[in-house]
Amino acid sequence: MASSPAAAQKVAVFDLDGTLLDTTRDLALAVNHTLAVFGMPQLPQDQVIAYTGNGIARLMEQSVPAGTPRDVWERAFDEFKRYYGAHALDHTEPYPGIPECVAALRAEGLGVAVVSNKADFAVQEIIDARMPGCFDAVLGECEARGIRRKPAPDMVLAVLDQLGAARDGLVYIGDSEVDVATAAACACPCVSVSWGFRSREELVVAGATRIVDTPDELRRVLLSM
Repeated sequence: MASSPAAAQKVAVFDLDGTLLDTTRDLALAVNHTLAVFGMPQLPQDQVIAYTGNGIARLMEQSVPAGTPRDVWERAFDEFKRYYGAHALDHTEPYPGIPECVAALRAEGLGVAVVSNKADFAVQEIIDARMPGCFDAVLGECEARGIRRKPAPDMVLAVLDQLGAARDGLVYIGDSEVDVATAAACACPCVSVSWGFRSREELVVAGATRIVDTPDELRRVLLSM
């Protein structure tokens, strides 16, 4: 009698900022440091966070005043990367309960990975410092390698390849409209978290259909899927 095919490995792929880690203050401080260096108006922290989700280049494009010459923006972007690279860990920590949630998922046999539009050097440094050894794969923005950033599916598919996993058992977890769109591009279930950079109302407008309010609820939902 032929054996039944093995079930696909379940893989939980997480966004970083606003999902796993609260990077709010360090991002806002880095943006406003850069704006101050170039004599540009400061931005409220909430405004900076509203600009996040599409990578740090897009964050700075939106943060500088409209009409800023490209060469000035490029110098500002270089300053942002220099400052953020030195200060990305000043105030950044995992959300309470997140390390325990990820550990519980791994203990149940799930693959766990991180995919972020933040620059890869920063993603690797932050994960190594704040959640070392917690993930099976970690990938930040690397479009120079031909891997498009989210919401294109490329980054998620790249970590699946790294893990030797198929899409069948994939679920994507994030906190923004970019993450909802990423899951749709991957044709996989999406779980949105309400503690991140977007409100529940914004998530609903973006098309989120499954929203959790605590890491413990996230763990229970993922294990039940």
